[in-house]
Order: sequence, then C-alpha cells, then structure tokens
Amino acid sequence: MAKLKKIFYCRNCGQDTPKWQGKCPACNEWNTLEEEIINTTKNLATSIGYFGGGKGESAIALENIEQQSSRRITLNDAEFTRVLGGGIVEGSTILLGGEPGIGKSTLLLQTVLQNPNYKTCYVGGEESPAQIKLRAERIGRIHPNCFLLNDTNVNNILKELEKLKPNLVIVDSVQTLYSDLIESIPGSISQIRGCTGELIRYAKTSNTPIILVGHITKDGNIAGPKLLEHMVDVVLQFEGDRNHFYRLLRSLKNRFGSTHELGIYEMMQGGLSEVKNPSAVLVSSSEEKLSGSAIGASLEGIRPLMIEVQALVSTAAYGTPQRSATGFDNKRLNMLLAVLEKRCRFNLASKDVFLNIAGGLRVNDPSLDLAVVVSVLSSVADIAIDKRTCFAGEVGLSGEIRPVTQLDQRIQEAEKLGYKQIFISKYNPPLQVKNTSIQIYNVSRVDEVFKILMS
Repeated sequence: MAKLKKIFYCRNCGQDTPKWQGKCPACNEWNTLEEEIINTTKNLATSIGYFGGGKGESAIALENIEQQSSRRITLNDAEFTRVLGGGIVEGSTILLGGEPGIGKSTLLLQTVLQNPNYKTCYVGGEESPAQIKLRAERIGRIHPNCFLLNDTNVNNILKELEKLKPNLVIVDSVQTLYSDLIESIPGSISQIRGCTGELIRYAKTSNTPIILVGHITKDGNIAGPKLLEHMVDVVLQFEGDRNHFYRLLRSLKNRFGSTHELGIYEMMQGGLSEVKNPSAVLVSSSEEKLSGSAIGASLEGIRPLMIEVQALVSTAAYGTPQRSATGFDNKRLNMLLAVLEKRCRFNLASKDVFLNIAGGLRVNDPSLDLAVVVSVLSSVADIAIDKRTCFAGEVGLSGEIRPVTQLDQRIQEAEKLGYKQIFISKYNPPLQVKNTSIQIYNVSRVDEVFKILMS
C-alpha cells in the first residue's frame, strides 16, 4: 500500500517543511506555506527539476572543455528575435508569463504559424483543439509542420515528443500539467516543479527548445515556486493594458543574451502586429498647437522611444486637489509637483493635476521627469510647446536637472524623427554624437528651462 506523507511547500522559494509555520524558514516570507500530500513509495528523484538519470559524470578541467557555438532558431518575428538575443537557442527552455487575456497564446501560436520550416508541437492544456484551430485560422495560414497535442499528462507528452521529434515545443500552460509520480493536484507547487524538471531534462537531452506559458499571481509574479524561474534559461514577461492596443515583451532573465531588450506589438483583429517604429506611433501627429503636451526622449531597455506626456491642470472643485497619473508613478508625480511649488514658485496646491502617458504605456525611466514638468507648466500657463522640441533629464529635489544614461542614442533617435531641439542636463558627460543637426540646450535647473521656452 502506498505511503502518503503530508508536506508543506513554500510557494515563494520551494522550501519544504514537515509542519506548517507562519513564516517560511528559508526566505522569511509570511503565509506562503501550502499543504501537499505526496506518495513516498515512488521515486521522485527525476521529478524535482534535477537532470541526473543515475549516470555519474567525471570532472573535467575547465581548459579541456571544447567551446561549442550555440545554434539558434531564427524566427520570422523581429521583435521576438530581438528580445531573445538573436533567436531561440537549441535545447533551451523559455518561460513566458503574463496576465490572463493579454495575448500569450496568440503570440506563441502566431510564432508557430509564421515559421513553417520548423516542425512544431503545440501542447494545449487549457483549450480544446477546435478552439486552437479557430484562433489559428484567424491569425494566419495553417501549415503541415504544425502539430497539436491536447494532453496534460507530462509522461504521455514526453512519449509523444519522442515519436514526433519536433524542432520546437510550446506548452500552454505549465500550470495545467501533472505527473503520475506526484500525488498532488495539477497546479500545485510540487507538480509545477516536477513537470518542469522533466521537460527541461527532455530539452537538454534532445536539444529541443521548449517554450512554457506561465500564469501570474495577483501580485504580478509567475505562479508556482520561485525555483521555477531559476530552472529555466529565459524568463519573458508579456505585459500591457487590455484596454489599449499595445503590448510589451520584456526579458527578465536570459542566459544567452541581454535583458535590456524590448519588443513592442500592436493587437490587431488578425493577431499581434510588430511595431517597427514605436516612436512615430506613440507621438500624436496632430499639427494643432495645444498646451499641456511635451515629448520625452525615454529609453526602454536599450531601445530609445519618443513618448508624448500629456498634462491637465485645473482649479480644484473640492477642498482636496486630485493627483492622478496614468502610465506614470503617482508618488513621483507628487514629488515633481512639490519641486515646482517650492523651486519655481508655481501655486499648484489648489490645483487638480492629471497626467497621461500616450499610447497606454507605463514608463519608469526617470529621464521622463523633465517632460512631465514641462507638460505641467505648459498646462498651467496655457502655452503650447513646439512639437519639434523634446526633453531628456531627471529632476532632483532641489530643482536641478540631473544627467541620464545613453544620451547619445536618445539624441540620434530624436534627430532621425525630425526633432529640431532637445533639452538635456549640462552635467552630462561629453557627447559622442558629432555633426548633429538638432539644437542641444544644456540646462541646470527647471526654472531655466521654463525661461528659455517662454522667451
């Protein structure tokens, strides 16, 4: 008779304890221990994410190891390829996370259909084959190299993959998988950890890349133990606002490339469309001069973007003024308003201030501070800022304009898009850009920027 044992797993770090505790003894997080029942008579050595199959390996001197170049699968998707660092490395495992309905399945199914030269197996555990085919017909042409496997038993999946021998495997999603060796429900910590370990072992031994779709929690973290992110080679985050068209693909971890790349997509009726020139899309093309708008030279990863910042300042109808920001940190907006109140003598204490980042993006780059300040001042004074002027600078508490990183790339992007002048900090190191046609204003304080613009 099978022996059942009760174990408590931490969903944050994966630590197991024999009894429940309020705080995890390993990571010190509160209320993260979850009860699971396991079968102690079965061998779980191959289902916890470690790839030993009972065969020992001898130690090798580092200098005697032969260097092998990593072969990559090149995708017909420039944005996906850029974020991955040049393509999918053979034998790698990629974890893609994102909110429900954001477009994770659409992105991966579209990737399969756009690359007919590779034999791909799409393992669907959440939708029926008819639903997946309906989406595939809406996205693009169906080719004979795309295979669909509707199963959630990881043992059956691995047997089918051994027979099919695909070039790429997509599992949607890892939370639906289960193994017969683990006595717990699908989606539990031990099931996620064990099934992912089996898939990683298959990827390494067969040199077949696998893309795993992962759910996220209400806190925005990928569901399951944190160990899951350590086990895989690449962690991608697909994010955006479902009320807007644009989606961002970020790299949170990449063993084969940079984590500073960013892919931008636009959700269309026929799937996700790559945004080739995001700066031209995110800035309004209207020629009408309106106050409360300023262009900031931002940087997402290592990709320069020109972003339109819109501000509206009006007299507060009630005693307490409102401070609302969409796509920008609300606490940072309050700090910048306090700087304007103290350093520039603008009376904003009795004003409602509303701030919006055009395009539905959420920006954390501090170089957007100067554009935010200028848009607020433009709305207060009801004076329009020239559309051919952009700003790149961080604002300090004393009202000084602080330098920002990779300024040369921002200036080159602004010049390429036809901007005539840019305001930067005078404390920036010497620029590497030579013979630029854009006029550069080196400023040190916020009030100095306002004097130049109003002159």
